[in-house]
Amino acid sequence: MKVLVDTNIILDVLCRRPEFYEDSAKVFKLCEVRKVTGVVSALSIPSIVFIMKKELDAKRIREVLDMLSLIFMIAELKNEDLKRASFMNFKNYEDAVQSACASRVRADYIITRNSRDFMDSGVTAVKPAEFLDGFQF
Repeated sequence: MKVLVDTNIILDVLCRRPEFYEDSAKVFKLCEVRKVTGVVSALSIPSIVFIMKKELDAKRIREVLDMLSLIFMIAELKNEDLKRASFMNFKNYEDAVQSACASRVRADYIITRNSRDFMDSGVTAVKPAEFLDGFQF
């Protein structure tokens, strides 16, 4: 199974956001131990670095990025994703790009806390808890 992990899930773990950390960390772990193929869009990386720069120095940020690249496949951002997203009926263009990327990499699910924002996605979006409830361990 392949899942595209949205930026907010990555940040929930890296920032240890109390109300979201536990389920997001479980998704991370499934990707880390290769029970699930985790994909992160290259679109997410600048946002992650921007948020992390508030708390970490450049060396630590490089370490975090190295760790992410070991756990997740980083899907490059392609021109076709950008074009396809522009035709999608999403309120948020960034979410449309995530959806286009998920389709291109043939993800089975998008894991996000904002599943309502992906209602028009060709790939089903679920919250971490919903994904974990349906996952066979």
